[in-house]
Amino acid sequence: MKRYGIFSLTLLVAAMNCANADDLDKAREALSKQDNDADTERALEEVFEAAEKNYSLLKKGGMSLNYNFDYSYYGDQRIDLNVEGSVIRSVDVSPVASHSFTNSFAFDYGLMNNLTLGVRLPLVSKFETQDELSGYGVGDVSGTVRWQPSEYIPGKASRTFFGSLRVPTGQSPYEIDENEALSTGSGTFGLSGGLSTSKVLDPVVLFGSLSAGYDLPATDLNQVRGDQLLQEVNNKGSISASMGFAYSLSYDISLSASFQGSYSMGSEFVLFRPSTGQETRSETTGQMSGIMNFALGVRVSPKTIANVNVGFGMTELSPDILLGLSLPIDIEGSKPSEGN
Repeated sequence: MKRYGIFSLTLLVAAMNCANADDLDKAREALSKQDNDADTERALEEVFEAAEKNYSLLKKGGMSLNYNFDYSYYGDQRIDLNVEGSVIRSVDVSPVASHSFTNSFAFDYGLMNNLTLGVRLPLVSKFETQDELSGYGVGDVSGTVRWQPSEYIPGKASRTFFGSLRVPTGQSPYEIDENEALSTGSGTFGLSGGLSTSKVLDPVVLFGSLSAGYDLPATDLNQVRGDQLLQEVNNKGSISASMGFAYSLSYDISLSASFQGSYSMGSEFVLFRPSTGQETRSETTGQMSGIMNFALGVRVSPKTIANVNVGFGMTELSPDILLGLSLPIDIEGSKPSEGN
């Protein structure tokens, strides 16, 4: 988390820093891997399977289980000031590093040939070096619906509509002691939906997506922040887009490059100061964040594709380093019968 430690400055500045930190976390959450994104894994699979003339979703009755490992690193500099009156007596600059590890399992079920239901369970571990803070536990569980209105036709773009619900099963950032631990979840219910599209131009697949998200308000809070209590958080929503291409080098290897950006419209925080009985409201402005990602897809068996990706942030809110691994887990008897 990018923060600045300041000695003997006003409480107003501290409160503004808390609000900005929440916006940083929300922007980072928007950039994290989501099941419904037009991500590189699905694009690479389309490169390998471009000759099939059917729906790109699971067939009716089909099931799939995927394991994903994601690592992100945030580096920053923390400035500590010692201010006496109007004179700065000393300045200390120290590096700060935040590490996030996510192991997730995504299960998909083909309700119909063109309708797939999915659920994602993340297990999150976080570390911050400067304050030696950490957080472990289950992240936010999410459910996804993907619908493809028409069959895949060679030479034409395929479209998939999706919707997602995020449940705040992880440790909320609005309930923890910020000086003692890190959160593993967002703290709010989240709704999102959008459209993803792809087009096969053998041996290249072009893909992209556009989505909008909204977080339900977090109410009945009682988190201590300085001499105030955080009582309510209202997020104003976000817009995300991604685009890229995948290229087949051979039957067994494909490469891809993609860009993902997100715009967060800001948040409103309702705080209460017990000493005066005064309620205050502060708002944060919109923030833009984006990442560039590169992936390698390798066919490790006739029906199994492993994906490795590396990425980097292009804005201050984005991770400095991103690493990922995606592997399918074979479910015995999960394939639909030939008659489906």
